[in-house]
Amino acid sequence: MKSALCDRYGNALTTSSTTARDHYVQALDLLLAAEARPVEAFENCVAADPGFALGHAGLARARHMTGDAGGARKALARAQRLSDGLGPREAAHVEALSLLIASKPAAALQAIRAHLSQHPRDALLAQACTGVFGLIGFSGLPGREAEQLALTTTLLPHYGDDWWFLGQHAFAQCETGQIDPADATVERALALNPRNANAAHIRAHVWYEAGDSAAGTAYLEDWLPGYDRAGMLHGHLSWHAALWALGDGDTAGMWRRIDADIAPGVAQGLALNVLTDMASILYRAELAGEKVAPERWTQVSDYAQRFFAEPGLGFADVHAALAHAMAGRTEALEKIIKAPAGPAADLVGALARGFREIAAQHWENAAQHFTSAMADHARLGGSRAQRDMLEFALLSALLKLGRADEAQRILALRRPVHDLETVALRRNSRMSRQITLA
Repeated sequence: MKSALCDRYGNALTTSSTTARDHYVQALDLLLAAEARPVEAFENCVAADPGFALGHAGLARARHMTGDAGGARKALARAQRLSDGLGPREAAHVEALSLLIASKPAAALQAIRAHLSQHPRDALLAQACTGVFGLIGFSGLPGREAEQLALTTTLLPHYGDDWWFLGQHAFAQCETGQIDPADATVERALALNPRNANAAHIRAHVWYEAGDSAAGTAYLEDWLPGYDRAGMLHGHLSWHAALWALGDGDTAGMWRRIDADIAPGVAQGLALNVLTDMASILYRAELAGEKVAPERWTQVSDYAQRFFAEPGLGFADVHAALAHAMAGRTEALEKIIKAPAGPAADLVGALARGFREIAAQHWENAAQHFTSAMADHARLGGSRAQRDMLEFALLSALLKLGRADEAQRILALRRPVHDLETVALRRNSRMSRQITLA
């Protein structure tokens, strides 16, 4: 009979190997901090104790997050075979992960929420529900930003001064417009663990929403050099830096970031981030008056067809549609338009049509399609900063139609953050000039 050791959150682990436990704690921290090589750390864990069910479950989750679907299923099957004799928490943990890895997100979310009501400090499962790419973030349901904040607020008393959870709570605050509280919360998280890449990422979002590109740029220029390029958020943090460079008129700096850290073939992060970051920075560069070489769009379109060939994840599909439209890949674009899938399929179809019309320079049709999706585009998932691209696309179409007054009103109605209209105008110099001259 194996004795129960505990993880960093006080959860019992059915293993008698302190070495396996130590590797598990390290691996979970690497995953929670978006550091490099959590898969290898979980592999070390199960090598120390091949009979450790939760070690195999953690390995399954790490592989799942890094895009190794086959490896995730294999590790999960091993965890399931070892589940006999586990306590209720560990057995439920494995079962909830099985739903997630089997691509049953609604059932997984329901199971995890029920599990967290009994075991709120089961951080690996809580992690699956937090952040804009989590089960709530990609649920496709209205009000998911408020739901995210409700979850983290409920769990917060159970985590106290935990560097990971404070960062996730800060992100939920930020995405609901609570910029000052988010600033204070993320600073607490970073004080506890300055090298937590998730918190560094959230720190960047708070500065974006506050309109402080100087502080954000200075922070990332100092923080990024010490971050492993294989870390899951390296390319995405570089996207934030590139976006600020574009907004500040440093287009040479933007292109350097793209070619060094963001583009397919150089970025080592999540495939979802590689696609969405590259498509959005290229499009925002075009809106700002930069000439984007056609082969860059072809590269992104190729990447989308390789990793997201079948529609189903709305946030990816919208960016894939943009890339296909700009690259002139009609067949790939029409596949998304005619057969959108997933909980936000209605939005995907409208926005894919909008990008098709933009590529054809049919501005009136483009404006209609984008307008139809503006009321609740949060259902797509992703952050507010990422979805700003959609509003800028609509503004650009309106300006092409000579409807500068309408564009100005849309800017005035945007979410209430610190001087956002000025920031938005500065970020897009060509749009600023057009509105100012109108």
